[in-house]
Amino acid sequence: MCGIIGLVGHPDSQVGKTLYDGLLVLQHRGQDAAGIVTSDSSNISHRRANGLVRDVFRLRHIQALEGSMGLGHVRYPTAGSASASEAQPFYTNSPFGVSLAHNGNLTNSNEIAQDLIVQHRRHVNTTSDSEVLLNHLAVQLDVSGNQMNINGEPFLDVDNFFDAVKNVNKTVRGGYACVGLVSGYGIFAFRDPHGIRPLIYGKRDYEGGSEWVVASESV
Repeated sequence: MCGIIGLVGHPDSQVGKTLYDGLLVLQHRGQDAAGIVTSDSSNISHRRANGLVRDVFRLRHIQALEGSMGLGHVRYPTAGSASASEAQPFYTNSPFGVSLAHNGNLTNSNEIAQDLIVQHRRHVNTTSDSEVLLNHLAVQLDVSGNQMNINGEPFLDVDNFFDAVKNVNKTVRGGYACVGLVSGYGIFAFRDPHGIRPLIYGKRDYEGGSEWVVASESV
């Protein structure tokens, strides 16, 4: 199993420290690798490597994780290898810039990976089924017609995003829970139709808005 967390904080907050604290209490779910990705309105920052959370992140790394939303992951490898290249969250720049942290196993990962390479000309850089899942979701976002333009700028339609997740659930077999981030837009979360892997969300209100967190445990 792995530990996952996603957070949308106050617009003026830096969520890197909060995600770090979250990973510390999820550390028992995975000690092989850890990673955090954060985003502001236009850019992403990330740090991921093999090792315990306390060893992967130093103060300088936390300070460099800019933005008010982000994801965190602690890895216990059940698929792929133990290479540092398979530390999560994974990222793909098309469409929009999507990051994903995943807990679970896909039983048809090889089939989907082959389709990504042959039909959609997407390069899968690792043996991780999490990277396969991220790229498969990215393809479904394109298929669902998400790349609309408003005043010449790319625009993400939320309903079409939900359609993309439905397509993923129809084509992927296995047990999985995911948190993800679309750069400049927000975070998302979903799990397999049978709800095999745990996922829970919480809310904290502040004057003028709310902060949201999704994690693989209530802690």
